[in-house]
Amino acid sequence: MPATIRDVARASGVHISTVSRTFSAPHLVNPETRSRVLACAEHLGYRPNRAARALITGRTHNIGLIVADIANPFFPPLIKAAESAARHRDYHIFVTDTNEDPAVEEELVHALAKQVDGVLLCSPRMSNSLIEQLSREVPLVVINRQVTGLPSVVMDVGQGARLAVEHLTGLGHRHIALLGGPRGSWTSREIRRAATAAARTADAELTVLGPNQPTEHGGIGQAEHVRRLGATAVLAYNDLMAIGLIEGLDSLGFGFPRRSASSASTTSR
Repeated sequence: MPATIRDVARASGVHISTVSRTFSAPHLVNPETRSRVLACAEHLGYRPNRAARALITGRTHNIGLIVADIANPFFPPLIKAAESAARHRDYHIFVTDTNEDPAVEEELVHALAKQVDGVLLCSPRMSNSLIEQLSREVPLVVINRQVTGLPSVVMDVGQGARLAVEHLTGLGHRHIALLGGPRGSWTSREIRRAATAAARTADAELTVLGPNQPTEHGGIGQAEHVRRLGATAVLAYNDLMAIGLIEGLDSLGFGFPRRSASSASTTSR
């Protein structure tokens, strides 16, 4: 028969409430007592009832992680890192995928709100105003996006775009095409801003094509435009679009990379 909280209390010589606090609020328990309780729990094979603990503490020890496209190679490492960090803190991660659909994104936040202590929104496609509204329903942390008043985690994609343009102009390219990301994307906007400034500094022409879906199909769909444009280099929003563009140009019989250069902003979504 599975060990109970009473068994742990009896074995460690403390009250049941002390065992409960050891698992729900360990900082409130004397370190020596906490170590003894945990040792007894481990010896007996006791595992606290998460549902019961949630009723007492008001915390589920679950976190939602909503990504725009789980098939995009950018996201699996991020998911693994989040799960590892959560596990070390006795939390669990619920991962969901929106397939780049802002309506699905909103629906998932509502669905997760009562089941988690907070939600990580990775590369959200919703408007800032809607994100702000949803943050009143459940705590949100926004990744790859900046929303006023909300905690966020962003990368310096602008620096990556600047370096890419400097690299391409350094190779002698004077006309660069930029395949933009999805409409409303903070990352795409930052890439465009930085690439435009870098091209201007290098006295090069930058032509923006987009918005586009951040997928291989998005890159394939712009292949004909790139061919007609006559740009000698391409900066893509992400690796998937760059791969799609190469496939599209190849299908058109457009030599690659002999007549063009593609540099994907690998840190972007």
